[in-house]
Amino acid sequence: MKKVTTKKPLTVNSRSKALNATKRRQKVNLQKRTIDGEKVLISAREAKKLK
Repeated sequence: MKKVTTKKPLTVNSRSKALNATKRRQKVNLQKRTIDGEKVLISAREAKKLK
């Protein structure tokens, strides 16, 4: 399976009620799609544009 998208995870702050900041990562929403008979991993936003 080939990864088509160029998107990378974002680094964001997780905030508690006391406003303590802790670093965490937001992962890309990757979907399995078949394009021209080839299975690929593509982000959900890009997959939506293909329809």
